[in-house]
Amino acid sequence: MDCCRNFQQALQSHGAAVALHRPPAGNDLGVPRAEGATSLSHVIDQGERTGAPAGRAEARAHWIDRDTVVWQTDPALRHTLAFSPDGGIAVGASGELTGHPRIVRLAPGTLSEEQRSRWPHLAGYTALKVDRRDAGLVRQALRGQVVAVARDAEGGLRAATGVQIPGVLDDLYAAAATAPLGPAGRVVPRLALWAPTARRVELALYGRSRTVHPMRRDDRTGIWSFRGLPTWMGREYTFLVTVYSPAAGRVVTNEVTDPYSLAVAPDGTRSRLVSLDSAALKPPGWDRLAKPAAVPQERASIYELHVRDFSASDAGVPAGRRGTYAAFSGDAAGDSAGMRELRGLAADGLTHVHLLPVFDFATVPERAADRTEPDCDLAALPPDSERQQECVARTAATDSFNWGYDPLHYTVPEGSYATDPDERTRQFRGMVAGLNRAGLRVVMDVVYNHTHSTGVLDPIVPGYYHRLLEDGTVATSTCCPNTAPEHAMMGRLIVDSVVTWARQYKIDGFRFDLMGHHPKANILAVRRALDALTVARDGVDGPSIILYGEGWNFGEVANDARFEQATQANLAGTGIGTFTDRLRDAVRGGGPFDADPRVQGFGSGLAGAPNGAPANGTAEQQRARLAYYTDLIKVGLTGNLRDYVLPSGKKGSEIDYNGSPAGYTAAPGEAVTYVDAHDNETLFDALAYKLPQDTPMADRVRMQALSLATAVLAQGTTFVHAGSERLRSKSLDRNSYDSGDWFNRLLWDCAAGNGFGAGLPPRAGNADRWPYARPLLADPALLPDCAAIDAARARYGELLRIRASTPAFALGSLAEVRRRLTFPDAAEGVIAMHVDTTGLDPRWRSVTVVFNATPWACAQAMESLAGRAVALHPVQAGSGDPVVRRSSFDPASGTLTVPPRTVAVFVQS
Repeated sequence: MDCCRNFQQALQSHGAAVALHRPPAGNDLGVPRAEGATSLSHVIDQGERTGAPAGRAEARAHWIDRDTVVWQTDPALRHTLAFSPDGGIAVGASGELTGHPRIVRLAPGTLSEEQRSRWPHLAGYTALKVDRRDAGLVRQALRGQVVAVARDAEGGLRAATGVQIPGVLDDLYAAAATAPLGPAGRVVPRLALWAPTARRVELALYGRSRTVHPMRRDDRTGIWSFRGLPTWMGREYTFLVTVYSPAAGRVVTNEVTDPYSLAVAPDGTRSRLVSLDSAALKPPGWDRLAKPAAVPQERASIYELHVRDFSASDAGVPAGRRGTYAAFSGDAAGDSAGMRELRGLAADGLTHVHLLPVFDFATVPERAADRTEPDCDLAALPPDSERQQECVARTAATDSFNWGYDPLHYTVPEGSYATDPDERTRQFRGMVAGLNRAGLRVVMDVVYNHTHSTGVLDPIVPGYYHRLLEDGTVATSTCCPNTAPEHAMMGRLIVDSVVTWARQYKIDGFRFDLMGHHPKANILAVRRALDALTVARDGVDGPSIILYGEGWNFGEVANDARFEQATQANLAGTGIGTFTDRLRDAVRGGGPFDADPRVQGFGSGLAGAPNGAPANGTAEQQRARLAYYTDLIKVGLTGNLRDYVLPSGKKGSEIDYNGSPAGYTAAPGEAVTYVDAHDNETLFDALAYKLPQDTPMADRVRMQALSLATAVLAQGTTFVHAGSERLRSKSLDRNSYDSGDWFNRLLWDCAAGNGFGAGLPPRAGNADRWPYARPLLADPALLPDCAAIDAARARYGELLRIRASTPAFALGSLAEVRRRLTFPDAAEGVIAMHVDTTGLDPRWRSVTVVFNATPWACAQAMESLAGRAVALHPVQAGSGDPVVRRSSFDPASGTLTVPPRTVAVFVQS
């Protein structure tokens, strides 16, 4: 994601609990202090402490609907809402409010069960009810400054604070949830902006000169609209929103882009009026684009790819197209090494390419001329040098690389990935078409849980689009200003944006970043909206679009504190997938944030190849951990089913994983199984840390393949980080979000290596591991040659072909997995998995997989196969790997013999 995703995953992976530090609640005055005010006034500079807009006063009261305000206040006091259309409410030197506010009277009340359920984090607050005599003032009050006031029986001011207003806005303007929003019209442009608290909204239209046009407000919805002229198409526009700003403490006029923008000027400075149906924005054949066949989620195999990584180092792509959407097109670039590789993976059985963020993000200048690249001869520097990362760091803020988890405009393609940012729409569609023609469906990585800054949405409806903490500061647990999808119009923006990507860009799947920060209801609304799309009406088969994401549970929303979250456990039964870190950690060993990265796992030498690191504990502790990891992997192989019963007699949900159930899904398609992703070290780099340093490269390749096999041959969705099939390394960089092209190289030419030995990884986030990294990076034996890289790629392709050859690895339901999948007893460091495919597979009656992670051959007893016609899977029988071809079956005893560090698949005719 970005620089703090690692912190987020640390919480999930290690079950950590985080207590957010907040100022104590009390009867302080949290409104701005007028000049000469006494010490009775209390002002908190939120900008200095949290990154919220400087000057924002506290807002500890919450107006949750038109009738109800809640506040941690003494219910015996007398309460009102003071409001001023122009602002100016403050605490004067006399200890009284200034600014001549008007008053909405409040009376003691109680919260209904429905209100408590909707606002669980506020359920213990004092409830105050709006006096019916003042109900007519509510809409007027919300278009200015609002302050909650508490007075004693004598009328003395005891407390005052700002008011959080999202709840009451959702209640009063509920009709906006279904009203037209954003730009529309193929010929005559129409614009609509939801800004219910604004005093005035104007359209600023740019061309040879700037003209300003007043927009019309609909009091029922809070939407301002304008109808333009056909000649306006292609012109840039912004909105001038005049609104009370709590950050400024006064009414201001903000010039903002359209949150529903469909096109923008370079760097997102202005919105642009376009019709996405225009022929000029479509590549040839776009309207007739044929999609690869859809697959159910439990059969999907996904390749996680960064647009720039794909071609930045590919000499077969014309220089001007490297790092861009155009590298995926079907013309000259279609014969590049990268496109040949993608077509080969599709032929092997890969179904989807998952693209890291490709929406308009804020952290790369969109014009190439505005970017600055490292000017050092990086390749000439020693493999363990600090100089590479120093050189890369100098230009990191303005170079061409970032993962892109910094949203600016949610529904516009990123411009830095286009050869010209003004061509982004057509070229993005060309990329989708090129991938589809290669036989691959396309997944977008979407980041609706935060924005790059509060300046993206907050100036339109201050205090609404971002999640506020109890004191009114903006929550930043995601790393950046958190959005609030629990608010109706933020939730609607997400649904509308996803539907636009599906309809207009023919996207086949969506991966939600930090999905646990979304309400489950919001993700289900996305699912319903996609399911409603049809080929006849929308040009899209909505039900075939897959959804998955990060179901981590942390931050101010953790444990359903504010709503039922879209977390791993909560999404069971929905068909929506979540990444499962259980198998990942068991295969790799330890967790991504271990102080010593040498903690070993099933795939990294814990079974018979100790590396001697004290972090691994005693021999007895290692054996116990291996047994535990074996159970975690078995749960993962079922698709993380909570109700599957392991040979131990325990259900998946009864196996502990850092305080949470290891098994949590209701169906295998809800698990996205992986052993590496863009976050944390690549699999090759993790094995570099964990395997004994003298492990031969041939054995490293075998352990890479065996580790990947646990994900590829598991039930559910299989997921791999681009290049892991080629031993990709980032020179041990654990968080390469801003590490430039150098550390993120994806090398299609094996003669160029795999990226290992590119220098010490960037100091930020990696310096504590430099003592472990130096001797590894300096070791030439850890540099794979073409034979090793080609072997790794061949083994992964064989695994994909095996997965695609039989329904044994896509059983689809708990009932089928329970009925057909078993784990026969196996030796320490070995996992045997048997799938009965009788009546399911027309060729084979059973499929048996043996994962032998030990450095010696194993004899796996399978008495039920004695006397049967069992053989090595045809793909492996014809493998280029002579070791796997030595796998054998003894029909007399039913014994399967599997060589060291090998995964072997046997089929029964």
